[in-house]
Amino acid sequence: MMIQQQVVDAEYLLLQAERKMAFITGSEAVAEAIKRANVDMAIAYPITPQSESMHLIGDLYAQGYLKDYYRGENEFAVMAGIHGASLGGGRVFTATSGPGTLRAMEMFPVWAGSRQPVVCAFMCRGISLPPSIQPENIEMSMLLDTGMLMFHAETAQDFFDMILKAYIIAEQTEVHLPVGVFADGFLVTHTRDQVKLPPENFKLPAYTPESAPVPVFDMETPPMRITRDPLLNKSNYISYAANASWHQEILAAADRARKHIDHYLGGLLEVVDPDAKIFIAASGTAVSQSREALKLIEKKGVKAGLIKIKSIRPFPKDELVKITEHAELIVVPEFNAGGWLAREIKSVIDNNSRVIAGPRVFGGMTLPPELIAKEIMQRLRGGSEYVE
Repeated sequence: MMIQQQVVDAEYLLLQAERKMAFITGSEAVAEAIKRANVDMAIAYPITPQSESMHLIGDLYAQGYLKDYYRGENEFAVMAGIHGASLGGGRVFTATSGPGTLRAMEMFPVWAGSRQPVVCAFMCRGISLPPSIQPENIEMSMLLDTGMLMFHAETAQDFFDMILKAYIIAEQTEVHLPVGVFADGFLVTHTRDQVKLPPENFKLPAYTPESAPVPVFDMETPPMRITRDPLLNKSNYISYAANASWHQEILAAADRARKHIDHYLGGLLEVVDPDAKIFIAASGTAVSQSREALKLIEKKGVKAGLIKIKSIRPFPKDELVKITEHAELIVVPEFNAGGWLAREIKSVIDNNSRVIAGPRVFGGMTLPPELIAKEIMQRLRGGSEYVE
């Protein structure tokens, strides 16, 4: 049964409203965020481990919280349908995982290129080699240059907050880009956690498509533009220049999102002990494991700091440069085979031999805090030279 909701100011709902504790899974946190997000439409296609969240959102539709909801034919069809709904001026939501992300890959840069503020949750899992449904976030590395904003949740609380706040960040006229909110599957989606929730009778103000930097499709008022700024005449120099400038504008829009991420998410990253000489830098649930690793090495008389990276796109380049200016060792634990976060960090700081790309686990393996602590202690025993 739908609770009668009232629209409240976004600043109040997101930052000021009194919250009550709930003991829920990450999948339930997704549904709780959408319940308060005043979403017009959601489209679903089942794939583990995101299926439960979209089932719950289907329940929200049945209760009257959404105007429309249906199951697509496949992940690509879902993302194409969501694109159409957003082009028409709707506030939309969907979710996917692993192989579903790859099947829908073509649509993500299309969302960004047409400046649509779609919010999509990615419950990360193994993709192939061999197939796995277990936690792993290699798919994030494949999305880094699609033009979307990318947030990485450590906990169910992060997942709730990032999804709900993503709408207000994405819909800023100067931003107006899709947002992917990522969580490591099962570790967040299927685990119960304490999550502080604002009142369920509050919801965000409706999306106002008139504030978009590009006009919405209007089937009632001709001429309706079939595609957005197609610029497909490959023999025309002007089309090249226009496309290049449009790419630059998408990158600039992501950069303009920084101040809104700072405001609503409290920064692109968080730091524990900013004066430390040794840091663990992580994102997602690797942050939780890193917190435990810090306790282990402290028992051995070693003090270290922690850098929790919340925003992957835009990446906190300037913040990392400043924080690590005096660091001697930066260990980057990850839930993937490629070490994409370590590569990102190495690309923005100098003297990047300080950065240790690991430990890394994948294929559904756990990441014991002892493994992170062991990596730090081994590097320290090696003296002042930290070499992979």
